Amino acid sequence: MSEKVITRFAPSPTGYLHIGGARTALFNWLYARAKGGKVLLRIEDTDQARSTKGAILAILDGLRWLDLEWDGEPLYQMTRAERHREVAEQLLAEGKAYSCYASPEELAAMRERARAEGRAPGYDGTWRDRDHREAPPGIAPTIRFKAPREGETVIKDRVQGRVVFANKDLDDLVILRSDGTPTYNLSVVVDDHDMDITHVIRGDDHLTNAARQTQIFKALGWQTPIYAHVPLIHGPDGAKLSKRHGALGVEAYRAMGYLPAALRNYLVRLGWSHGDAEIMSTDEMIQWFDLDAIGRSAARFDFAKLENLNGHYLRVTPDIEIVQRLKALVPELPDGVALGERIDADGWQKLERAMPGLKERAKTLVELLDSASFLFAKRPLTMDEQAAKLLDAAGREMLAALLPRLEDVSPWTLEALEASVRSFADETGRKLGKAAQPLRAALTGRSASPGIFEVLEVLGRDESLARIRDQAHAGNSA
Repeated sequence: MSEKVITRFAPSPTGYLHIGGARTALFNWLYARAKGGKVLLRIEDTDQARSTKGAILAILDGLRWLDLEWDGEPLYQMTRAERHREVAEQLLAEGKAYSCYASPEELAAMRERARAEGRAPGYDGTWRDRDHREAPPGIAPTIRFKAPREGETVIKDRVQGRVVFANKDLDDLVILRSDGTPTYNLSVVVDDHDMDITHVIRGDDHLTNAARQTQIFKALGWQTPIYAHVPLIHGPDGAKLSKRHGALGVEAYRAMGYLPAALRNYLVRLGWSHGDAEIMSTDEMIQWFDLDAIGRSAARFDFAKLENLNGHYLRVTPDIEIVQRLKALVPELPDGVALGERIDADGWQKLERAMPGLKERAKTLVELLDSASFLFAKRPLTMDEQAAKLLDAAGREMLAALLPRLEDVSPWTLEALEASVRSFADETGRKLGKAAQPLRAALTGRSASPGIFEVLEVLGRDESLARIRDQAHAGNSA
């Protein structure tokens, strides 16, 4: 085995890249980068009935979106089935595996007996030492691994510590099905060996698999990789993470408007820590990451913390990058096609100019885009309930009085606009807010927005004055 650290992320393409899988990928990626090693991607597609091309694409897209690029080309496990069969036949020839002719009915009866006797259901070893010449005719055998029956299998885990399995509790697992296809545990062992994997970092639901795989590694005389089994992620209520908690695909978080940097930062803190550091750059993660700092307790997923973290990343991300991410996001939104058609080149430029005010308040890209919708709204604007209240008779009267002042503003700059509105408020005995609120409603259709002078400047002279006129004169035709 190579001395250089080589990790692997090995998802099964039977569904999307869920949040737990994304964290596993991140931990493997960080450890490899921290140690100057490699992280490989292996698509474990041996379950052909459930594996789909769509799931494979979702996994690859999700990893790329998170900026977790792997080294080399992805390895597809099914392409190595012949190699896996070869190793199974080797174990058979060496007496470390055997042919099993048990029928499905016999296997079901074994499980029932085990349950009745209070034992874990498993294979009872019926064909372990029988002569294959006793085999019933017409039955294609499986090949089972001849697991040790005495003693213990010990996993020296970098996260869980010393984990001990009594060998009597680990039955003889099938390594080659009757149709000649290899099974999961055999394929994993062969691929981890052939890929020179030094560290296997994965969820602690694989601990029993680690025991079985360790037995196969030893039977083959191969070096066992170093294991690090990470506790699973739970929901805020402490229950196993489910869809209601946020166990969604990575693409769902992208569509909800989260930034990849924020999601990476949030995921790395689910079960791993570096002192009190909450916000950290990718370079800092790589510098600090080590397996010893992974906790043994399940981490709890908290949407509120993720939103707050995402809000921070929105504020520190360059405006042009946010615009580019919004352009990529818009087609994925429910009304994205229509929205995309409304935002022309001028609209995107307006959005970038308005970004400083918009991103101060938003927690997600979707929220930011919603708060920016006034930039692309068609006249006359539709008012929300609060804005409509601000544009009562007194509000419209104030707009009508302010309008000539704004028409005289030149140049149309933030400073000149602020001076004009403040002067108007002072001269008419109003507090600035009393003038600004109806003005905000007229310009945006809402009672909340970025700073009103920024709004005026970004909308531009002609559009701003037209929107104010619409509302100032709205009651005249009644």
